[in-house]
Formats: sequence, structure tokens, C-alpha cells
Amino acid sequence: MAIRPDHEAFIPVRVADLVDILCHDTGSALDSPLAESDQKAFRRFADAVGEHVHHDYLQRLRRLKADYDAFDPDCDLLALAPEPANAPKKLDDLFDQFARLLQQANYRRLNREELEMITRGASQWGVDMRVEWEAFDKLDVYVRGLTTGTRIVRNWKTVFRKREVQVPVFSRVVVILRQREHKSHGPGADTKNVFLKLFKDIPRNDVEMLLPATRIRFALFDKVRLGGTGLGSLGYVLFKLTSLFAPLLKVGTMITTGAIFADLFGERGLFALLAVYTPLALVGGYAYKTYANYATTRQNYQLQLSKSLYYQNLDNNAGVLYRLLDSAEEQVTREVLLAYYFLWRHAGREGWTEAELDHRIQTELREKLAVAVDFDIHDAVGKLERAGVVKRTGDHLRAVPVDEATTRVDEAWNTPAEPDAKMTSRAAVG
Repeated sequence: MAIRPDHEAFIPVRVADLVDILCHDTGSALDSPLAESDQKAFRRFADAVGEHVHHDYLQRLRRLKADYDAFDPDCDLLALAPEPANAPKKLDDLFDQFARLLQQANYRRLNREELEMITRGASQWGVDMRVEWEAFDKLDVYVRGLTTGTRIVRNWKTVFRKREVQVPVFSRVVVILRQREHKSHGPGADTKNVFLKLFKDIPRNDVEMLLPATRIRFALFDKVRLGGTGLGSLGYVLFKLTSLFAPLLKVGTMITTGAIFADLFGERGLFALLAVYTPLALVGGYAYKTYANYATTRQNYQLQLSKSLYYQNLDNNAGVLYRLLDSAEEQVTREVLLAYYFLWRHAGREGWTEAELDHRIQTELREKLAVAVDFDIHDAVGKLERAGVVKRTGDHLRAVPVDEATTRVDEAWNTPAEPDAKMTSRAAVG
């Protein structure tokens, strides 16, 4: 079981469960539980917010799907139109839209310096791999939730006994990439389409396992074992060759004098052929043995990699868009409901500042859900203000009554507006 870290913006509770918690909230000692009529009114408000946000994200899904269709490696529809001249711009737009979506779902982009740092070496549980960065035309990696997870390891450090170890783990990792021609891909690599991957519970030092164009690096123990086998084989071959020095010298003399050809199938010719074959067989046999050990070790590493990722791959390509849009939609809805509820329920006529509201929400989440959340107060308040649900007087915020709030949300939904000016807007990624 992973342990959730402090100061993560993601709120780990379903919207329906959050609404139930808020409806049954008893508040402070001076507050009474919500009356049944207020509970029904708040549930109507929550439904209106959910429908509003879902409508906006449905439109966003359609736009993203339309932009991604041209780069979807799993698309089985006919491309009736030729590739547009502005394909590079459409590719950049797709990556930009994806970045904004990931920000709304509370993911953080790892820059190149961070990626290179965390891909050096391997965790005690994973496989060390070398990434060929030049093999990617475009590559972005996003993460959410750096946690601590427990893994079972068994290696020479544990005297080959199973032992539990604590490793830093990203609870979610998203990869978006486009390949370019490179020898590491091999022939027939797809360099036209964009690949999307979503994983869970990935050890921080094993992010490179999720990328193509990687090469396995053997652990020190395997290098020593393979090197020792190779050196031992070479030493044995040299020892056998020294014992055959005299016969080989005789064969050399027969070849230079032509005697071997005069008696090719006779006793001396057969002796010469055997004398040459023996050292060649030794060298070839031990070379094959060394290669077989290398191939077996590599195969074991590949098997370990496949087994590791089998249960950690959550979705691929277009399916990733559906999951992430759903996650971002739920997160936006949670933020809006929490910000409105505490202003409406607890702030009183004077209202609260953003700092007071932020502190109260984070305190309640920590006490009721046992999670430390770095609440995105500016974004939630901005959405409520644009919908006319929250009013600002100076630096204080006040919520309108819940029935009026429901009406205003419905009106905001039915009012045409730019996508980023609606309740679901958020600043673009820098």
C-alpha cells in the first residue's frame, strides 16, 4: 500500500462521496448539521455544477479526439483527406492541449534535466536501462503523487532471500511521445503517430522502463558473473592451445612444405585436420557458452520488465484521453464544490479571505480524510466568481444563497462563452 505524500493538489475522493461528506458535516461546535432542505438544495447545486463541468469537458473531449485522430496509431478509420501542410503545427497544438489537460488533472511535467537525473541507475526492484534521447521527435513525461511503496527484492545483497524494501514511487505516470528514425527502433518503426501511455505505481528510478528506444544495462553482479565466465573460458582455451603447440607447429610445417596436400586423406593429413579442428572447436564452444549466458541474462531482464509493467499499465493512446479528461473533470468539480460549500456554510456575512478559505479547506480535508492537500484556491474561486456564485468585497469572499447559486450555474451553462472563459478554465502551462 502506497503512502500518500504531503502537499499534493489532487483530492483523492469521488465527487459523490465528497457531496455525502459535506451534506452530513456538523461543522464547528457553533454550527448545527445541515437541515434536510439545505442538504437537498446543496445536492441540486452539486448536480448543476457536475453537469456544467461535464458538458464543457465533453466538448473538450471532442476537440482532443479530432486533433488526435490524425496521430492515433490505433485508428482503424480511412484517412480520406491527405496530410495537411500544417501537420507540424497540429502536432504542437496537440502537445499543448495535452499539457493543459494534465495540469488540470494535477500532473506535473518532468523536464529533461529531471528525467536524466531519475533515470540514472535503477531502484532495488527495477531494471537499469539506457535511454536513447535522440530517438524521440517529441517526448513529455508527467507524474502525479510521489509516494513511498513497498517492494519485495531478492538478490545477492539480501543473500538471495526475499526482503521488503521502501522505494519512492510515482502513483501515476503519463507518457506522450513521437518517435523519429533511429537505429534503436529497428526497421519499420512508427515515426508518424503519437503514442500515449498511462501507468500506476512506477518506482521513481524506473521511469525509463516506460520508454521505447532503451537498452538494458546489466547490474554489477551480472557484469562480474558474465565477465568471469568469459575470462575463465578464454583462460581454459589458452591453456589447451599451449598443450597443442607442438602439434600445431607440425601442422604449420606440413602446410608450408606442401606435405599436407600430398597425404590429405592419409594418416598424416587426418592428424593435421584434427590438430586444427580441436582449438577451433574449443574457441567456438566457449564463445557460444559465454554468449548463451549473456542471452539468458538479457532474457531474464526482459521477463522481469514485462512482469513489472503487466499490472501497472492502465491505458494506451486514445483511452488515455478518456481517463485523463474524466480525472480532470472530477478534480475541477471537487475544487468548486469545496470552495463554495465552506464559504456558504461557514464564512458568514462578512465572508473570508482566500487565505482563510484555503486554510479551512485544507484543515477539514486533513481531519476528515486524513490527507494533506495543497488546495488550488485561486482556480476554484476564479471559477465561482465567473459563474456569479461568489462575490468579492475588498479581499473578502461571500457565497450567494444555494438556490440562487444553482440558478446562476444553470444560466452560466446556457450562456455562450469561450472554452477557457467558462467554469472549467485554467491558466495554460508555462
